[in-house]
Amino acid sequence: MPAAIPTSEPSALRAGDTWRWTKSLADYPATSWTLKYRFKNAAGGFEITASTSGTDYSVTVAAATTAAYTAGVYSWLAWVEGGTSEKYSVDTGIATIDPDYRSGTATAAYDDRTHARTVLDAIEAVIEGRASRDQESYEIAGRSLKRTPIADLLKMRQHYKAEVAAQDAAEKISNGLGTGRKIQFRI
Repeated sequence: MPAAIPTSEPSALRAGDTWRWTKSLADYPATSWTLKYRFKNAAGGFEITASTSGTDYSVTVAAATTAAYTAGVYSWLAWVEGGTSEKYSVDTGIATIDPDYRSGTATAAYDDRTHARTVLDAIEAVIEGRASRDQESYEIAGRSLKRTPIADLLKMRQHYKAEVAAQDAAEKISNGLGTGRKIQFRI
């Protein structure tokens, strides 16, 4: 049984999937207006034009088309066009486009860590690599090297650990799972 078609723009989409949703705009019926979407981020963007479904709009983007979209977080704008030159913005939002794991080979590596997790892993690798070194700086033949002090690394580590923990908690909540944190209240 196919999944129900959303009646609003999804906040998360996957490249390589068929995208479908409907939109109802009482003030701008599909019989007289055209609904368009433009998705943009720092890497680029793309545009989608909805089709009509009675007085509502139907959006369908083929899997072959979405496979070419770059994963990332996009801001989007929806607007209607009608008559000879009328244009009205009707909605805005943010959508995350997840990568298409079906592209390439099954054994190809893909790093889907967030920025915070990537930086935390790098900081921890530096701390681990420094565990056997006691020099914070040294000079050889007039060239010097200074390392980030361990105290600064530990401070950055705490910051990124908190950011990763917040991301993990948000993901658990979005998946309908508990975060393991207690909520206490009085009656």
